[in-house]
Amino acid sequence: MDLSALLPFLAAATALVSILAAGKALLDQRPTGAARLRELSARRAALAEDLQSDLRDARATKRGAATTKRLGALAGTMARLKLLGQDNGREVRMKLAQAGWRGRHALAAWVLVRSLLPLLMAGAAALYSEAFLFHLSAAIRLFVVIGGAALGVLLPGILLHNGAVRRQQALARAFPDALDLLVICVEAGLAVEAAMGRVCEESEPGHPMGDEIGLTAAELAFLGDRRQAWDNLAERTGLPQARSLATALIQAETYGTPVGGALRVLSQESREARMAAAERKAASLPAKLTVPMIIFFLPVLFIVIVGPAAIQIARMQ
Repeated sequence: MDLSALLPFLAAATALVSILAAGKALLDQRPTGAARLRELSARRAALAEDLQSDLRDARATKRGAATTKRLGALAGTMARLKLLGQDNGREVRMKLAQAGWRGRHALAAWVLVRSLLPLLMAGAAALYSEAFLFHLSAAIRLFVVIGGAALGVLLPGILLHNGAVRRQQALARAFPDALDLLVICVEAGLAVEAAMGRVCEESEPGHPMGDEIGLTAAELAFLGDRRQAWDNLAERTGLPQARSLATALIQAETYGTPVGGALRVLSQESREARMAAAERKAASLPAKLTVPMIIFFLPVLFIVIVGPAAIQIARMQ
């Protein structure tokens, strides 16, 4: 029998076997009734969880809108009553921005906390004095209440100042690295806005430097006056390096000088300034260690040196 006559039959048999194998695999993968019910139950539970999360988000948004509305009403009342002068309000708003507390009603919330906290602290001090200091005289208890009110007056300012200082320290540490990345992006051919957007993307999530760079990029895209965007960056951060960056970029845009060269010079200066600050801290370390060494090291040293001689003299007597 000719072999060429058998080839069509062999090909047909191979195709039939392949089709049967694929069909069996598909039938084996088809879920059973119990598995199908489990899949439907899991899908129903996932949909219910999604609906509940949407409801929770809607309620949170509604509560946030109500809170924002109340703060807006409070801000309007403050503006009508002129509780804060124009200069004082601008200074407090700038301090809040440096601490990272930005928003339409940040100043109103600050004034509300600043007004209510002394009353709350005085009430807490009065309750404490009545509960635990009842055996003392009325003058001492009144002094405790006055001290609580004074603490309530001073505490918001202290927290605001500490928050601004911590944020400025974080910005100062990250500024040279962000400036180096900005130099690389600008010299690679990106515009300043695109380069700042790239720096914001590459920054650590939640870091204040990334937030400030991203906000500046948005202001450059939407504000008509670019000088205002750079000035806002310098005011929000409160850093001399940011002020130098704003000045250099304004001059580069005004006189048409290369932006990459100005940024590279600023990057080198910021690196040298950080190294100089580290050297100053290292140079001041011996003076700072003088008092701890006198208090803690010298007494132990005298005990080690004089102790054996004192013990021998005591034994000889």
